[in-house]
Amino acid sequence: MNFHTFGNENNQVMVLIHGMLTPWQIWEDAAEHFSKDYYVIVPELDGHTEEEESELISVEDEAEKIRQYLLDHCSGKVSVVAGLSLGGRISAVLAGMPGLHIDSLIIDGAPLVKIPGLYISVMTKNYIQIIQKSRKKDPKVIKSFQSFLPEKFLDDYLKLADHMGEQSIRNVMKSVFDSFDFKTYDGDMRILFMHGTKGNEIVSGKSAVKMKKANPQTEIKVFKGYAHAELACFKSGDWIREVSDWLGEK
Repeated sequence: MNFHTFGNENNQVMVLIHGMLTPWQIWEDAAEHFSKDYYVIVPELDGHTEEEESELISVEDEAEKIRQYLLDHCSGKVSVVAGLSLGGRISAVLAGMPGLHIDSLIIDGAPLVKIPGLYISVMTKNYIQIIQKSRKKDPKVIKSFQSFLPEKFLDDYLKLADHMGEQSIRNVMKSVFDSFDFKTYDGDMRILFMHGTKGNEIVSGKSAVKMKKANPQTEIKVFKGYAHAELACFKSGDWIREVSDWLGEK
């Protein structure tokens, strides 16, 4: 895991955690905006490193590495943790770990409910095929990339794909879609759960409801007609405005 930082390290800390098959650069616009007031930390998750191969073991292992970094560099004091999809699940785990004080937790499209094993097997196979074809620069995969991420991130994604091992994909699928322990966080922690309504966002919707049941202070914001991670990935300016308004920025 690598960590990319932006802004003045004396400012309040904001952590932005990317999703599955998504390069850390997806947060570039958000990091540029929020680094005016925050010290922004963007982890480059294991299994997604662009310069060398690394293996993602589990959501819990990733959360522990981020926790240790925050303890070592920020004394565990964090103003905002925001996670997208896989990053949202990691954020939810991180928020329940000892030694950290997190003021605000933002979860976008995170799967926090268990799904059938057959579905996990199919998704795992599909993701492995996508990575294999991406390494070969398969024209069909390249063409379909724009339905997944903006074209400007293509080069970053291909670097990621070159170093992503198949075991990391298997580990992610097993870890992300396993049962989640919905903990009751510190009552002072503000929580925002964002999700769309298309396709597999039904999983995120169920997750949001369970999060609110465990933590009544959770605010749920639904973006009708939006697919999984669409707002954050394709309309970063809108995502930034939504988050800024919720955080109470002027």
